[in-house]
Amino acid sequence: MSRRERLFTRGVALHVTQRGNNRVATFRKSSDYRVFLLFLRLATTRYRVRLHAYALMPNHFHLMVTPDSPEQLSRTMQSLGRRYVRFFNDRYERTGTLWEGRYRTALISTERYWLACMRYVEMNPVRGHIVPSPELYRWSSYQAHAFGAPNSLIASHPVYEGLGNSPETRRRAWQLICRQTVTDKQQQMLRRSIRNGFVICEPSIQEDAETE
Repeated sequence: MSRRERLFTRGVALHVTQRGNNRVATFRKSSDYRVFLLFLRLATTRYRVRLHAYALMPNHFHLMVTPDSPEQLSRTMQSLGRRYVRFFNDRYERTGTLWEGRYRTALISTERYWLACMRYVEMNPVRGHIVPSPELYRWSSYQAHAFGAPNSLIASHPVYEGLGNSPETRRRAWQLICRQTVTDKQQQMLRRSIRNGFVICEPSIQEDAETE
């Protein structure tokens, strides 16, 4: 069966995910997360891919990125995968694949869906019952967006910038957005979107945050 062609539109962000093979743990120690982020920084810098948000989970990861070409993202992911798998296999004396097939991408087709997708990414550790609130998780971009924690990996995005006229306003707005309840329907649609290649959901969260 031929591979499905990845969807790409210049200047439009993508939600990227990849899982461990058979859901095996892909991060076992804190230093594994740090090494992965180092390799991610090296790859996105070299191939000029803008990283807007991320969450590294014990057996998978989520990224929100904007490449200027499909080749930039492909080279970024190849570099990241090659470096990290070599490191992981050497450290844990294992061989073979670590990831479950190719990474998956979903085009975030409109600005209205962008915030819903970023919330989905940064709230992943809470949904996974790893932490009770997102600021307690070290391996995501939430603290940068909600509290201004320094994070040189992150490139801001116009949709996030549109949350307010100052950094403080944007941070408060993002905290409010992430406190809102996500319906089961929204979660199902976001999960399905990564399989279909488009982010599709009910994007009312920005309006709700502005009126709260």
